Amino acid sequence: MAKNSSFDISTGVDLQEVDNAVNQATKEVQQRYDFKGTNCTLEFDREAGVVKLDADDDYRLKALHEVLVSKLAKRGVPLKNLDTGDVEHGTLGRTRQVVTLKQGIPQDTAKEIVKRVKALKLKKVQIAIQGDELRVTSPERDALQEVIAFLKGEDFGVELEFGNYR
Repeated sequence: MAKNSSFDISTGVDLQEVDNAVNQATKEVQQRYDFKGTNCTLEFDREAGVVKLDADDDYRLKALHEVLVSKLAKRGVPLKNLDTGDVEHGTLGRTRQVVTLKQGIPQDTAKEIVKRVKALKLKKVQIAIQGDELRVTSPERDALQEVIAFLKGEDFGVELEFGNYR
């Protein structure tokens, strides 16, 4: 019996890197001239996996979001895994926004990945959903390489990570 090879498909962000990026963005906001005398804040909730932005007006909220995204990009956090919420308008013109971090592949995205991999019609390739990640198995390593190359070329709305290749 041939030994099956496999790999896992997952997604997520390093929460420590997000924490570092939020701290860097907060320091930059405190130093920038266009934020002097304002009450703009960034708050990272590690348990909920969200970053809360709070600013005096729409312009500063947009600038605050740009600072956060640039710091996250520099720290290597995949920007596809950010889900930016709607802008909420509060009293006295204040604005708020929540940026949610995607941890794990959503169920509907996982089903779409399975459907597209099966549409390739590669012999003996099996793909299974295991919670918030996927496992692809095949007796032929070349078939697994084809699946990885195919998935890297597709856009599913999240940054896919391929690991545990055996």
